[in-house]
Amino acid sequence: MSALANARWSSQIGSVHASPALRDWLHTSGSLTARLMAHSHRFRVRRIRQARGLISIDEMAPLQLTRRVQVQQRNVVLECDDRPVIFAHTSVPLSATASDWPRFGSLGERSLGSTLFGDPRVQRGALSFARLSSRHPFVVRMVAALGPQPPGPWFARRCVFRRHNGVLLVSEIFLPSIVELALIQNAA
Repeated sequence: MSALANARWSSQIGSVHASPALRDWLHTSGSLTARLMAHSHRFRVRRIRQARGLISIDEMAPLQLTRRVQVQQRNVVLECDDRPVIFAHTSVPLSATASDWPRFGSLGERSLGSTLFGDPRVQRGALSFARLSSRHPFVVRMVAALGPQPPGPWFARRCVFRRHNGVLLVSEIFLPSIVELALIQNAA
C-alpha cells in the first residue's frame, strides 16, 4: 500500500480542515443514524457487502491487532431521501464472539448505529478524523459501490466500540451531499 493510500487519523477535528458545515456533521456526538433520520423523510441503509476480508493497515492499531488478518467486514451506504450521504465500513475481529456482538451478523439493511446506541452495554471510544485520498481502500470501496465520484479529499471519522470482550471499528466517509440536508420539521 502506498503512502498516499494511508490516512493520518487525529483526535482533533481541526486537523482535517473541513468546512464548518461538514465539521458539524463529522463531530456528531450522539447517534449519526438518529441525526440523519431527523434530516430526511426517508432514511435507508443499503448493505453493499458483509463478509470476511483482510483488515486495512490503518485499522490495525485501533483494533489492537499486530498483523494483517482476516476480520468480519460490513460496507453500507446511508441514504437520505434516496441520496447517498455516508459510506460506512465496519471491521470486527474474528476473535469476537456472538455474545459480544449478537446482532452484527444478522443486521441486513438495518442500522448498526441504532443497535450500538440502543445497547447500554456498548461503550463508545473517542472519535478520530482524517482526510482520505482517492487511493485509500475505503474510498476505493465507496467508488466501487457508488460509481465515479468528484475528486477528494474525502472527510472521514472512525470510532472504536466495545461490548463485553468484543471490539469493533466503524469508519465513515461523509459525502459532500450531507451538507445539503436540512432539519425536517415534524408537523405534530
